[in-house]
Amino acid sequence: MSSTFHKRLAAKLSSLSLFRGILSDECINALLLFLEEEDQYKKVKLYGEFASLLWLRGGSLSELLRALCFEDENVYVKSKAQRKCIPVALEENMAAELEMLSSLTDITYKDLISGVQYNGYLAAFECERIDLLSEYRQRTENVSKYGYGIFARHTMFRVDGNEIKPIEAADPISLTSFIGYEDERRKIYENTLALVEGRPAANALLCGDAGTGKSSTVKAVANALSDMGVRLIEIRKDQLTMLPYIMGRIAHNPLKFIIFVDDLSFNKNDDCFSMLKAALEGSASAKADNAVIYATSNRRHIVKETFADRGDDDVHRLDTMQELMSLSERFGLVVYFSKPAKALYLEIVHALAKRAEIKADPKELEIKAEAFALAKGNRSPRAAEQFIKSLI
Repeated sequence: MSSTFHKRLAAKLSSLSLFRGILSDECINALLLFLEEEDQYKKVKLYGEFASLLWLRGGSLSELLRALCFEDENVYVKSKAQRKCIPVALEENMAAELEMLSSLTDITYKDLISGVQYNGYLAAFECERIDLLSEYRQRTENVSKYGYGIFARHTMFRVDGNEIKPIEAADPISLTSFIGYEDERRKIYENTLALVEGRPAANALLCGDAGTGKSSTVKAVANALSDMGVRLIEIRKDQLTMLPYIMGRIAHNPLKFIIFVDDLSFNKNDDCFSMLKAALEGSASAKADNAVIYATSNRRHIVKETFADRGDDDVHRLDTMQELMSLSERFGLVVYFSKPAKALYLEIVHALAKRAEIKADPKELEIKAEAFALAKGNRSPRAAEQFIKSLI
């Protein structure tokens, strides 16, 4: 193939309007620069850069184009998400551009390099014909399930600076991973399911002893309901001031969100106290109808209280105490994870030993497990897991 073929492909990509955001992807941008370049030495260099970037993303041009189309935050998908009427011209633009992009999915590396005057080896990549138009229509008709933008491909996110970013290696924990605490997990699951189904859902506080699975429960529920459109955004306590930004960012998104604050506790005069309080009270700037706030804490009342907080003034003492305890009362659902009794602790130990295929006398295993818990200072699911790991 000649340079005419490259110019034709470059023109196709450059003509994108609705999906123009795809061109800002560094790999697609490298491809476009390669197609437009006429100097053969520079062309070889640009192809190498394109291929390198592509293999960092999996090595398939087809899959890259699919992902970029599904994640693109364009006016069409936003209109579908908000159930707006789609103009005929916009529908035609969407169809035409996706048909064009579909035609690029079966371009082979041999097609691209055939016009390059170079006798050395140029890297191969994967390709497979994909009907992007058909898949895109199916996804946008079910946008509340699949989502769009950065929320289309990932389940869990974090706040970094002023941006919401995906957690690439998110915890894959499932509800079947747990032993015990079925009632506690059921409450969180059913509350989240209510959010998914458009029923009233409460902000939830998971409190209780350390190592009892509070944080893992939240993540397992998010994983279990991800296919139904649930996403989790984890924030630190010092990022609570960003709640208005986060809520504004997701307010019109058709997905459902868990805003997750792990290991939450405050001092009385903490700057973030009032922001969370406002969000739990339903302040317009810190609330989204498609989101709930889930927090975990080892304290039932979250705020650290000292005797100095009580003061000597009987007139103000009660007000101070009420303020300290008021935050936890603003969570509509409070689930307590208590330290397991001996029987449950040993049940967890035996179940984990079975999963790890550890062969041991049951009585001896229990004696060692109890000794391990005594050394740790308490019985907990985490202690049971640590004990089993010590035997592997």
